[in-house]
Order: sequence, then C-alpha cells, then structure tokens
Amino acid sequence: MLPRSLSTTAGDASETSIVYIIDDDESMQEALKDLLCTVGIRAETFASPKEFLAFPKRSNVASCLILDVRLRGESGLAFQQEVAKSGMHMPILFMTGYGDIEMSVKAMKAGAADFFPKPFRDQEMLEAIVHALTRDKERLAAEESLASLRAAYDSLTQREHEVMGFVVAGLMNKQIAAEMGLSEITVKVHRGQMMRKMCSTSVADLVRKADALRIKSPQFQTR
Repeated sequence: MLPRSLSTTAGDASETSIVYIIDDDESMQEALKDLLCTVGIRAETFASPKEFLAFPKRSNVASCLILDVRLRGESGLAFQQEVAKSGMHMPILFMTGYGDIEMSVKAMKAGAADFFPKPFRDQEMLEAIVHALTRDKERLAAEESLASLRAAYDSLTQREHEVMGFVVAGLMNKQIAAEMGLSEITVKVHRGQMMRKMCSTSVADLVRKADALRIKSPQFQTR
C-alpha cells in the first residue's frame, strides 16, 4: 500500500498529466501502467520510440517519459538526445535490466530525471514519477506566465515601449520627458497606460517583468 502522502501527491499530479512508457517488454509496459492506474495517473505505452513519436501529444499537459535503455535495435540513450533536439522538454526516467554506473552517469548528465535498474521498488518509481510530473507542471506554468507577459508587452505602443525602457532604467518622469522630447504630463499618461497594460503596481515589479522578458534598458544621457 502507498503512503497517504504519496497517494495525495500523486492524485494532485494526475489531474492534468500523462506518463509515456517506452519498453519493448509488454509485461513491463502493463506492470507500469497498472501501477500508475492505482494512483489515478494516465499512462500510454509504446514498444518503440517510433510509436511514441507518432502518438499525438498535448504540449500543455504535464508529462514525463519512462524509457528503457536497451530496446530492440535501438538505444534509449540515443533517443534521449533525439528527444532533446526535437524540443520536447518532458522529464525522462530511465530503467534497465542491464544498467551500470557508466550508463546512469551518462543519462543523468544528459538531463535524465532519474535512473532505475530492474527490478525497482514501486514506491520509489512512483515518487520519481510524481516529482517529474510536478516539475513539468511548474515548467508549463512558467511558460504560460511568460507567454502572457510577452502578450502584454506586445500590446504596448511604441511610445509606451520607450517609456517602459526608461522607467526600468531608473529615470524619473522629468528625465524621461527630456530624453523623449515630450512634456512631463504626456510621459505620465504613457507611463500610466504602460503600467496598467503590464499589470504592474510598482517599478520593482516592472523591473522583474522586464528581466523575465530580457528587455535591455536604452542608452541615455541625463539632461
């Protein structure tokens, strides 16, 4: 029986998540799928990387990949590199019946979330899966937040973009007005509209958002 804390955490992770399993051993596929079913986590199984790649995936759903190191005629480690190059960011958990220290070190250095020799303890595997799904959910939330921030920034007018740059650089309204050749009242209007669109109530918050967007402050000379 699973610990109450793990069952609760797994339940939270299962709300919008999926685990992909690639193993050419059908019995292992089913064992893992049944294990995940006990905690309400959806799983999809594949006998080869080719089948996995052909399967339609939802990019906005937290997921992780359980990958066997040795597949018929293929290398799980080589496929790990292919996954990285393809732009898929889901965490990968490796498992193998032939694992050794060199294999696990290579996999972890390449970004694997964990490495399990067969046979593994169900509880340890579930804990690793829940951790991987939680990590991927956090990544998706961060990407969604950044996309919303980018959309807000893109909604600014050219003048508002300029004002934001000067505000982030630490200039006061009077200084910004001098830099842009505008009246201070006009700068205040642009600044107010920019802060509203960026949903910022302070300069500190605006600076944080500018950093997230990697916006560089303009070059200026105070007058």
